[in-house]
Amino acid sequence: MNIAFDLDGTLIDSAPDIHATVNLVLADEGLAGVDLPTVRGFVGHGVPHLVNSLLAVRGIDDPARAVRMAENLIGRYAEAVTLTQPYPGVEDALQVLQATGHRLGVCTNKPAAPALAVLRHLGLLPYFEVIVGGDSGLPRKPDPAPLLETLRRMGGGPGAYVGDSEVDAATAEAAGLPFFLFTEGYRKAAADTLPHRALFADFGALPALIRALG
Repeated sequence: MNIAFDLDGTLIDSAPDIHATVNLVLADEGLAGVDLPTVRGFVGHGVPHLVNSLLAVRGIDDPARAVRMAENLIGRYAEAVTLTQPYPGVEDALQVLQATGHRLGVCTNKPAAPALAVLRHLGLLPYFEVIVGGDSGLPRKPDPAPLLETLRRMGGGPGAYVGDSEVDAATAEAAGLPFFLFTEGYRKAAADTLPHRALFADFGALPALIRALG
């Protein structure tokens, strides 16, 4: 089976690095920093949404400034890896899934370069055959196009998506794929309000949940 994963809030807790990078970009603009929960609440929709949300909470509507800030953020993003950690049990689960014949990929709204950089830094990159980022030229999630493209590049056939958020649940539903919801990520809504095949809080449980798909 082809199994695609979201990245931020699913495989890795990257919010501390994103928070630090965001505050550097805000400082470059002469703006006050924001706290970690605020940044965590904006993660998952891609860099343009993150920047626009940061400006919106200040009542700023300046498209040119938003573009400049997004470029600055992306430029700093690839180096923002030192505070990021995989969630407990992630690598063991990836090892089991790969060893039992599953093909693994990543479908994220994060730009591809920083996604590759953080996976490489954490030693997780070798597990994944395909990485589709938010700058792929396709619409971003929750549009199903990047998820379907991820599975296509993995060779087609049966697939599933693993994620942590409302965006991920909507993406899987739109793509017609079973969705496995990691409950310890950046989700804001109650887990039972999101469409899913199964919930899990411990990555050690994921291989058995995938196996139960048949």
